[in-house]
Amino acid sequence: MTSSADPATSAKPITPAVRGALTRYRVIAYVVGVMLLLLVFLAMPLKYFADSPGAMNVIGPLHGFLYVVYLLLTFDLFRRVRWSFPRLVLMALAGTIPFLSFYAERKTTHELQGH
Repeated sequence: MTSSADPATSAKPITPAVRGALTRYRVIAYVVGVMLLLLVFLAMPLKYFADSPGAMNVIGPLHGFLYVVYLLLTFDLFRRVRWSFPRLVLMALAGTIPFLSFYAERKTTHELQGH
C-alpha cells in the first residue's frame, strides 16, 4: 500500500483546460521540430550547395508561420500552468534549435503528467 507522501500518488491531476493546451503544444512542437529539421538539413543545403532555392522558398515561410503558432500555443500553456517567465523564454527558444523542441515537449509532458 502506498502512502499519500508517495510521489507517484501525490501528482496533481491536470485540468481539462491544461490537458487541451498540452495536447496542442505537443502537436505543434513536433510539427515545428520536423519543419526546422527539413529547413536546416534539406532546404538550406539545397539552396546554398545545389543553387536550388525552391525548397527554401516553401519550407522557410511555412516554418516561420508555424513557429508563430508554436509561440502562441506555448504562451497558452504557460498561462494556464502559471510557470515562470524564464521557463516561457526557454520553451519559446526550443523551436529555433534543431531537435530541442522534441526534448522540450517530452520534458514538459512528463512534468505535467507526473511521469
